[in-house]
Amino acid sequence: MDDCQEDCDMTTSFSSLRSSLLVLLALPIFAGAATADDWFEKKSEWHGFERLHFTVAERSAYVVVPKETAVGKPWVWRARFPDYHFEMDVALLNHGFHVAYVDVGGMFGNSRAMRIGDHLYSFLTKERDFAARPALEGVSRGGLFVYNWTARHPESVACIYCDTPVLDFKSWPAGKGNGIGSAGAWKQCLAAYAMTEEQALKFSSNPLDHVAIIAENEIPVLHIVSENDEVVPPAENTYLLQASLKDLGHHMPVISVPLGTEKSHGHHFTHPEQDRVVQFIRLHVE
Repeated sequence: MDDCQEDCDMTTSFSSLRSSLLVLLALPIFAGAATADDWFEKKSEWHGFERLHFTVAERSAYVVVPKETAVGKPWVWRARFPDYHFEMDVALLNHGFHVAYVDVGGMFGNSRAMRIGDHLYSFLTKERDFAARPALEGVSRGGLFVYNWTARHPESVACIYCDTPVLDFKSWPAGKGNGIGSAGAWKQCLAAYAMTEEQALKFSSNPLDHVAIIAENEIPVLHIVSENDEVVPPAENTYLLQASLKDLGHHMPVISVPLGTEKSHGHHFTHPEQDRVVQFIRLHVE
């Protein structure tokens, strides 16, 4: 009786094991494992392309995905106002570029913004295999981020394109030159840098102070400005950078728009040479 009972138990055990194996084989091959899509939190649509949202360094970020990725996974990194003059980024998406953005609003290119930028760059290049040298795009105050991050990592920047960029916070938002400035934004800027106004006016790490780094690393630069811009006067920003780079033997072309809109105090305008910007970025990134 004992031998029979043992045989019956073994048969039952084998049947149970066989049933368990069959159940396991019926499961999806990645059941219980991380999937390729679990790195982002949600999807949305951006001008006809898929946008993947995620969080980096506790800040919201996203990448816009081309329908077909170009060899080497090139990308542009937009700093601030990603829906202003977006047509060039759409054109680059059509050429296989990704477009990346992280929210560093209210930081005015300070050290915290730089650390957040470092996290985004590390994640995209190391975890998502993006190209090691993106094109940096800065719109208006985005110029503060673009040039400060470039000074921090010049070897990681393929080229810079900026649209009416702020290159010295004494010009905007302080309004210490000929621009109209912004008292509210200047107060926020001082808080972001934890400085008094006296300290800020002596600050020597604005984008205009990084000219030598740009020239030494031969980073291609292209700007567009409007000549009647009262918010970010080009004479206090772009043209100072252009002149300083020229003194160091580094050529910097500038697209000039005679008149920006009256409503924007000359700061906004219809872009006249979008194809030129696309060609500039493709030339230096691909």
